[in-house]
Amino acid sequence: MKKDHIHICLYKPEIPQNTGNIGRLVAATQCRLHLIRPFGFSTEDKNLRRAGLDYWPFLDLEIHDSFEDFMSLFEKDEVAFFSKLATNSYVEMPKKIRALVFGQETKGFPEEFHKKYREYLYKIPMFHDGVRSLNLANSVSIVTYHKLLVA
Repeated sequence: MKKDHIHICLYKPEIPQNTGNIGRLVAATQCRLHLIRPFGFSTEDKNLRRAGLDYWPFLDLEIHDSFEDFMSLFEKDEVAFFSKLATNSYVEMPKKIRALVFGQETKGFPEEFHKKYREYLYKIPMFHDGVRSLNLANSVSIVTYHKLLVA
């Protein structure tokens, strides 16, 4: 594992098209994608493959059986979690962040994550009260490019 990679982690992803689109993003940005089991789909799902197009050979992918396995790769202060319930904006992420973790599309993170990682939680601001959140793939894109180009 290259130390200078940005690591993108999807916690128990549910929607294959989102994961496929994020896989394509990760291939294009030379990041590493980490997926935490269980998934809401099969890795052979045609929607997953279609969304990633023919970029699967370029994907740097690591699958973990538990979140603890993933976290063992990093110091706690190197990981940022993204949640609509956070108070800090993603633009406030410290430079030392190496891993970006995104929760499930329908449930986000379990409550214990919000307690345990409170100081490492960030959000993408919404500018319309009627819109709860962005699509997961869009959120990952925004934060990844911010980290690559600005942070």
